[in-house]
Amino acid sequence: MLLFNEFAYDVTAAAGGPWRAVILGCLAITLGLIAVFLGVRGTLRAVARIFLPAEEQRLVDIMISRHDAAVGLPCVVVGGGTGLGSLLRGLKEHTTNITAVATVSDEGGSSGRLREDMGVLPPGDLRSCLVALADSEPTMTQLFSHRFGPENGSLSGHSFGNLFIAALTEITGDLEKAIMASSQILAIRGRVLPPTLQNVTLCAKLRDGRSVRGEIAVASAGGQQIERVYLDPPNPAAVPDVIQAIEQAQLVVLGPGSVFTSIVPNLLVPEVAEAVARTDAVRVLVCNVMTQPGETDSFGAVDHVEAICRHVSEPVFDYVLLNEAKPSAEVLARYAEEGAGFVAPAPKEIAKLGFIPVCRDLISGDSLARHDPQKLSNALLEIATKHSDSFLR
Repeated sequence: MLLFNEFAYDVTAAAGGPWRAVILGCLAITLGLIAVFLGVRGTLRAVARIFLPAEEQRLVDIMISRHDAAVGLPCVVVGGGTGLGSLLRGLKEHTTNITAVATVSDEGGSSGRLREDMGVLPPGDLRSCLVALADSEPTMTQLFSHRFGPENGSLSGHSFGNLFIAALTEITGDLEKAIMASSQILAIRGRVLPPTLQNVTLCAKLRDGRSVRGEIAVASAGGQQIERVYLDPPNPAAVPDVIQAIEQAQLVVLGPGSVFTSIVPNLLVPEVAEAVARTDAVRVLVCNVMTQPGETDSFGAVDHVEAICRHVSEPVFDYVLLNEAKPSAEVLARYAEEGAGFVAPAPKEIAKLGFIPVCRDLISGDSLARHDPQKLSNALLEIATKHSDSFLR
């Protein structure tokens, strides 16, 4: 420091007059900024050394690179649950310009307990999206996905990621800020947002005149019995960044996910539905591979489409992406024991409704009847590309 003072004095003395203080100040600021940069980088290295000693440099590079602008096709995906996670895992390999919008009306499991005990918005679907988009090493993603067992007493059933997000929400007073901080920790490719920050409850009016309240009750009401679902309180305000993302997107995807409890709740935020209806982006509904026991029993592809259409005043998708590959008999038998059935594609019927059906082999080759992340993302990008080429012609 003494050498710096002597050097600064010599330089400013040579300059003379009022420029002496200006030059000295600029030198001090420059050195200060360098010190801050080195300090931050050192802190990141220290964190990496503790959690991931073998991958220290890679984690530092990932965290620093998150300050760069997202690249790739601007996409917005709307839904919730495990199906949305599968899509995000595939899509992030093609673009980092992803905004995942996940419902916050969950009331079951860890999310429901946190909602009841702490009064925070349920973080479960948001956490699943964060983990799916994570670019960090397995240790961090395993940490956020870790669920405490029965031997952990009152923590039993809780997900560490849910607890972490709930704690950050309580500290910051804002779920959006808590999600942003979690995104930085996991170094995700893209961003995750709730459709609204208001505490809403999902309800349903049944065809026999009864009403049920809460996501669990709605999910077990039976899709053919549901006339419509709604939020209480109604018409919640949308998160502004969600609307902006939809307006700037080139591809908007609805699903995959439970129709009444994952996809439609997002569209019950009026500004979200309006933004999707008026966007110039390619809009695609991904139809589920299997029915949801208790929620969409006996639903076909057309039933999924019509259920969503009943809840919006204007169309919110142009294409319907359908899986045409049937799982093996063994897989179907196992799902049948749980009350789930295969959703057969019905392209002709969907075309009659005014939508463009696209049939592809979308399932994975494992023992589960679910979407394959790469097959699904490839099909969506194919639709987006062909749509854009047709529009240009």
